[in-house]
Amino acid sequence: MMHSYQFKGLLTENGWQGNVVVTVDEQGIITQISETPSKDTEKVSGYALPGFQNAHSHAFQYAMAGLAELHEGTGIPDDFWSWRTAMYDLALQISPEQLEAIATMLYAEMVRHGYTSVAEFHYIHHDKNGVPYAHVAELGERLIVAAEKAGIRITLVPMFYQKGGFGKPAEAKQRRFISPTLELYKDLLDASEKVVHNYTHAQLGAGVHSLRAVEDQAIIELTQSLSPSLPFHIHVSEQLKEIEDCNAFYGKRPVEWLLDHVSVNENYHLVHATHLSEAEVKGIVNSKANVVLCPTTEGNLGDGLFRFREFWELGGSWSIGTDSHVSLNPLEELRLLDYGQRLISHKRNTFYLPKQGDSGFNALKMAWAAGRKAMGQPAQHFFAVGQPLDAVVMDAEAPLIAASGTQHLCNTLVYSSDSAHQLGTLVNGKWVVKNGQHLHKETITATFVKTLKELGSRM
Repeated sequence: MMHSYQFKGLLTENGWQGNVVVTVDEQGIITQISETPSKDTEKVSGYALPGFQNAHSHAFQYAMAGLAELHEGTGIPDDFWSWRTAMYDLALQISPEQLEAIATMLYAEMVRHGYTSVAEFHYIHHDKNGVPYAHVAELGERLIVAAEKAGIRITLVPMFYQKGGFGKPAEAKQRRFISPTLELYKDLLDASEKVVHNYTHAQLGAGVHSLRAVEDQAIIELTQSLSPSLPFHIHVSEQLKEIEDCNAFYGKRPVEWLLDHVSVNENYHLVHATHLSEAEVKGIVNSKANVVLCPTTEGNLGDGLFRFREFWELGGSWSIGTDSHVSLNPLEELRLLDYGQRLISHKRNTFYLPKQGDSGFNALKMAWAAGRKAMGQPAQHFFAVGQPLDAVVMDAEAPLIAASGTQHLCNTLVYSSDSAHQLGTLVNGKWVVKNGQHLHKETITATFVKTLKELGSRM
């Protein structure tokens, strides 16, 4: 049965189109975009944007969001590496059922904030003792089930995690992550691929946790064996210590090593890339690889600021993610990305392009384009016949939005709106969030709160 929605505005590649009617079939696929409503058309007092893609997520870390800021006067320096120890402690506790509950809550909140797809950078693979489950992809399937419950598309990206650092064996606290050999990682990837095929809105990616976590020859062999069209994700150059250690071990910086030894292409997604040399910036752009930026997490961990303006001016491609999930609003990620650059450049032209000075529009367009690549989604248009209707709808009656003409609307949304202005989210042509509330909020929340009480980490 067909269903149609009339939005006050629809954002297209050419700007806003007013009073648009979008018709979808039973599968949620757009069959028509017109200006003519029918008597059964659902009228929506809102502006529809393409749904956002969350290109980097560690679902289990949502359970510790907000818990890493309590310092007990020990005098121990707090940085990424001390935070990582706390994260490992959490990872060792979580059961499959608890992971599913945490992920379901997280994904429901993502959808509420306007994400309609998530790339799950997944590295808790084994039981608490480090032994693989009988169902090798048990925890990966739990994440997919969680995404189905929450109503979000998922690209499951099982991570190859082999050792504890450059030239170091795996630590005991890393035992749930470890695939000792490339063959065992491929077994995990194969098992994950079979699981993905059982779910309608799930896809597969592949990746290496980081250069420090996998042997160099295994990285080379893996990347040579994968389909070149498969999204490939990797943490790289996030911390200064990582770069120092990589230089000491390989005689090269992480991105430098990667570009020299791997056929990096447009399906590679380099997460963070916080600390780059000028040559590495140019190398990433020339390779056509994408960078995944997670400004709220990078800020929370004190990682640093990406060399965005140089990358952007050279034509670099980037997307956004929420990583450890201290914030879940895509507009906030874009805003913080911009403001970080303004603070170090003393200029207000982060997203400026010579032929397109609309900063908000430029930011949205790039985040969507590279975000879809991170998911392995082929769609190139904002909305088009034959594509699923995935959209976040902003309340046309919110004061600043209501007072804005279309010339300023994208910038109003990116720089001056918040989650209270989000009317709802459509995934595959159906409301998943309506009037600001997830349709299954009560059940999902109750299970989540019970789970965190069981873990005891927030008491």
